[in-house]
Amino acid sequence: MNLFTYLCSKIIVMKRFYTLYILLAVAVSVFSQNLKMVSPKYEVRAVWLTTIGGLDWPRSLNAEQQKRQLCEILDQLKRANVNTVLFQARIRATTIYPSAYEPFDACLTGHAGRSPGYDPLQFAVEECHRRGMEIHAWMVCIPIGKWNGAGCRNLRSGSLPIRKIGDEGFMDPEKEQTARYIADMCEEVTRNYDIDGVHLDYIRYPETWKITVNRNTGREYITRIVRTVHERVKALKPWVKLSCSPIGKSDDLSRYSSRGWNAYSRVCQDAQGWLRDGLMDQLYPMMYFKDNNFFPFAIDWAENAHGRTVVSGLGIYFLSPSEGKWVLSDISRQMYVARQVGLGHAYFRSRFFTDNTKGVYDFAARQFDATPALVPPMTWERQSVPAAPRRIEVSESNGTTVLTWESRGRDLLYNVYASMTCPVDITDARNLIATRLQNNRLSVAKAGLKGGRYFAVTAMNRFGTESAPAFYGCSPGADEQSSQSLNAFLPTDGNTLQLPPIKNILDIKYLVVEDLTGRIVSTRATRLETIDISTLPEGIYVLRSVNRKGVSHRLGYFVRKGEKLRRLYGER
Repeated sequence: MNLFTYLCSKIIVMKRFYTLYILLAVAVSVFSQNLKMVSPKYEVRAVWLTTIGGLDWPRSLNAEQQKRQLCEILDQLKRANVNTVLFQARIRATTIYPSAYEPFDACLTGHAGRSPGYDPLQFAVEECHRRGMEIHAWMVCIPIGKWNGAGCRNLRSGSLPIRKIGDEGFMDPEKEQTARYIADMCEEVTRNYDIDGVHLDYIRYPETWKITVNRNTGREYITRIVRTVHERVKALKPWVKLSCSPIGKSDDLSRYSSRGWNAYSRVCQDAQGWLRDGLMDQLYPMMYFKDNNFFPFAIDWAENAHGRTVVSGLGIYFLSPSEGKWVLSDISRQMYVARQVGLGHAYFRSRFFTDNTKGVYDFAARQFDATPALVPPMTWERQSVPAAPRRIEVSESNGTTVLTWESRGRDLLYNVYASMTCPVDITDARNLIATRLQNNRLSVAKAGLKGGRYFAVTAMNRFGTESAPAFYGCSPGADEQSSQSLNAFLPTDGNTLQLPPIKNILDIKYLVVEDLTGRIVSTRATRLETIDISTLPEGIYVLRSVNRKGVSHRLGYFVRKGEKLRRLYGER
């Protein structure tokens, strides 16, 4: 075990002692330049794509140019293995889609309320999905813009409770009408668009608001909005992720002060409680700070994720000479630490990323995120596992390899893997060559396969749960080439797993059982021929060996079949 791994392991084990974050930061600083950190298969890599004022997009008032520019941005993001786009759909009581409630924003045509002649949100959804990326509708909640602006004037003409602070208008978070109206907006985009998430921004008291109620009551008011949105969205499409971007420090820590700016006590965001209570699927805390204003608070977010997904918001705009004096290592250290403690990463904003400000795009695309990743599955929402594809066929023509397969379900997406070894290890992100395919066909340039000649295909439901893999190419016989993945699994009767012959493999310290997200669910002794798996939840697992140096090898997959999976695979 090298020094970096040792320090990281110690900090993770003892991460409740926040002063030890310094060890982790030092380890990252010393070793990150020469480190090839294993890239996880499951990790959120996101950008906030801002539309207000055309900051990131649109950069033109011409519809065709807007479409072309958005495609160029998404192509760049795809090359950097970004898998989630937070697309600003509600701006300041104005929208970038045809809404029954609010007018079009002026960023599209130069005139508020004027249609651009197409539906930008629908176009963005289609283009993100074409590239295998999730798209979340980013909805700005409480601020509604200048008092005499188009959005604020529109809402003031109705019966909604609106407050003026300075020359700005705000929806009143303490009124039930506000919760219902914001839920109406979120229901509208969920019902009308094939989005993957609803992202609530500014779901809090404004910093300029004089809060007259006690903080517990204030948190109840904000939570009422979140709960109302959650109920509306999940009733329509339970796979749509609900997230928000809270202040980057949840609250004061025992050894580190938030300096008066935090989510829980200052603006009444009980963000960690929303995860705990199942009201949120993801959080994207705006962690636009450095050093001891970042690292201990990152650990705090990881400690309080409650099994859900937390994504550290990175203030890459500080890399711009006009915005701050940060250097690339300020951001890269944060990314390494976030990954070590199990957080994803999101860039604010897209344009600073795609403009490669101080090399941040190159660092992500060529080094840190050089391999793809899937968004972690919503195991808390749905436990069902889709059936594996079958009858994979491969053909080659003019330097292009074409894969086709037979689907065994509806509303499924597909992931494709390739490698030089068989069976293909689907837990290794380096083997991913295509994600979230909408059709059961893939054409890829032969040069893009990097020598891989064995393939695996998995089906994935809208909750992100993968099926067992179907393999191709492990045998010269046609029947074996198209065989289903269960034929390649370790033998089990559903309760007892027959171990592969490992007695002659030297230096195995113990066996590890992982789920398909890479999470260790069990460790077992090696001096056995079978192991009891009856206590494991039904699902698909990976069996690995670990030697005395900590090196792991995959021994095979197995399925723990309960009643649901037996029905799924047609067994009695």
